[in-house]
Amino acid sequence: MMLAKLRAALAGISYCLRTQVNMAIHLAAMLAVLVAGYYFRLQTWEWVALTITITLVLAAEALNTAVEVTVNLYTGKYHPLARIAKDVAAGAVLITALGAVAVAYFIFGPRLGF
Repeated sequence: MMLAKLRAALAGISYCLRTQVNMAIHLAAMLAVLVAGYYFRLQTWEWVALTITITLVLAAEALNTAVEVTVNLYTGKYHPLARIAKDVAAGAVLITALGAVAVAYFIFGPRLGF
């Protein structure tokens, strides 16, 4: 039972990686941040902040994908409420991504002379 749930979760992550360009962009940004963090020898609290931030962005992107797929399943034609649901989910991703940029600025900015 637990293994089946883990497989289902991994299948969902795999689906996001295979079908969502933005997920690949977020993962590339995550890799760059991790490399920069290692290079600058971040303190533990900075790693915690980055870990939480990265997790929120990736989770928001996954939830956005789930909303889009669910809306598409429900209706194959244009509906203004379907558009709103998709736009709000995309907006949530944008909010977390902007928050991630702010966290990166506060952590890496002083090290880069900003």
